[in-house]
Amino acid sequence: MLASHSKSNSAQWQWESAIAGAVAGFATVAVMQPLDVVRTRFQVNDGRVFNLPTYKNTPHAIFTIARSEGLRGLYAGFYPAVLGSTVSWGLYFFFYDRAKQRHSKSKEEKLSPGLHLASAAEAGALVCLCTNPIWLVKTRLQLQTPLHQTQPYFGLYDALRTIIREEGWSALYKGIVPGLFLQVSHGAIQFTAYEELRKVIVDFKSKDSKTNSQFDDKLLKSVDFAVLGASSKIAAILLTYPFQVIRARLQITSCPQKYVMAFRFTWLPY
Repeated sequence: MLASHSKSNSAQWQWESAIAGAVAGFATVAVMQPLDVVRTRFQVNDGRVFNLPTYKNTPHAIFTIARSEGLRGLYAGFYPAVLGSTVSWGLYFFFYDRAKQRHSKSKEEKLSPGLHLASAAEAGALVCLCTNPIWLVKTRLQLQTPLHQTQPYFGLYDALRTIIREEGWSALYKGIVPGLFLQVSHGAIQFTAYEELRKVIVDFKSKDSKTNSQFDDKLLKSVDFAVLGASSKIAAILLTYPFQVIRARLQITSCPQKYVMAFRFTWLPY
């Protein structure tokens, strides 16, 4: 009876984590989409590869896009971005919790840094395999500008249908290799840093308050969670940003062969 109740609570927590991640993903995209459009255009524009306007910096890019393309330009690729972020974070929390439960021998046992890393890497890889087609469509929609005489895609569904018809199913997984490196390393770094920093703060506060660290959630305040999230996210972004650039350049419609060859030779063993 007790075991059944424990399993029920565990399953409920997994779904609550997945729903919380999905909601967080949606809120993030709704607020940050204009900056994501600017980032994507900076990542692929080397002056020779893609027919994009030249931007001096981020404020200039936002102003130029707003003036020439309007709000629609700033929110290009919004629907696949919302879908991708919501699905990604929902699945990530779900897979991550499942992996941690599988690696832990008991509820009271704290996972080692290596097991946190393995859990996060596993979750990141599964999410990447599920969502790469969505991110590919988002990237291409964000790169459509008035400089194009014709708009290749008119939305998420039209983009998926056109890509499959003209380039085949395999095109939906362009950039999957750097995407896997990105998802696995980014999630692993972020969640490992988060969990380890959380342990340090909990241990420090439990000593001061002489409270059992088993009830760690009661020791942490909203500010603590905010600092943990921001610190781990910044560390992950700084260390994995090059993979984002590589993936974006591989996913554009007319991906130059030099990027494909450069990426292959970069990861070949000597």
